Amino acid sequence: MKSICIFGIFVADLCFIGNSIPEKGQTILGNNHIVGPGGKGSNQAIASGRLGGKVNFITKIGKDQNADIALSLYKEVGINTDSIIQDDNNLTGVAGIMVNEKTGENAINVVPGAAGTLVKKDIDDNFKFIEKSEIFLTQLETPYEVTSYALNKAKETGSITIFNPAPASDITEDDFKSIDYFTPNETEASFYLNEKVESESEIERAAKAFLDKGVKNVIITLGSKGVYFANSDESYFVDAFKLKSEVVDTTGAGDAFNGAFAYALSINQNNRDAIVFSNKVAGISTTKSGAANSIPTISEVENY
Repeated sequence: MKSICIFGIFVADLCFIGNSIPEKGQTILGNNHIVGPGGKGSNQAIASGRLGGKVNFITKIGKDQNADIALSLYKEVGINTDSIIQDDNNLTGVAGIMVNEKTGENAINVVPGAAGTLVKKDIDDNFKFIEKSEIFLTQLETPYEVTSYALNKAKETGSITIFNPAPASDITEDDFKSIDYFTPNETEASFYLNEKVESESEIERAAKAFLDKGVKNVIITLGSKGVYFANSDESYFVDAFKLKSEVVDTTGAGDAFNGAFAYALSINQNNRDAIVFSNKVAGISTTKSGAANSIPTISEVENY
């Protein structure tokens, strides 16, 4: 099994669940409130770890109650915490999440806290974790210059790089060339190309545009429509996984997919098998509430 290094943020999710998501100026009465672990990088690390992956997670948290939630969970899941920096001066990040319980749709506001103060030196101090890992996964919740620095360090040391461009924000043209697997959803793909990405032909055209930028493999996640994969040799759609129960909450489904995909590559699955497996993990996660809390274990996935 290959070792995985994930760079990203942990935040405590404050989740408000109701019959709708409030619009500007509107107050609604909710039905439930959950406080739990979140942050894209953290969710992805937990997904890989729950499935049995060998995971190092590089992040920065405070020294507060929310940090304790993170550390105890990582210990339970088996994630290496030696690369987690604790900051005396900043609080651990938090996210406010509004969930429509009828549709599972959500709206999220993230305050990165300590993780927003990450600098290149933090990567240098934890370089051995990148160097000894064969798979590197990151997103766009950490400061971009640090994310870019970590991505290129990982590429230089021979890692397979997975880049989940969420939340969508600018990426330098050079950095596209350092990405082995680029994993946007339709909205994120649309942001980078400044055009609609909805129909099959638009999705196929978008993937080709990313390959032309130097990305080796493109995986566009399409929610209930499944996934589209393309590289220079092949391209295909994979249907969404057929669920036994209703979708409850889509929060963290993309993170479950990315963490599962890193794990699948770490056990040497081919691209198609890795996508089918990750689709299943992400699908199962939508049948439960919460982000990290909804991610299944390997036995749950195998027995589903």
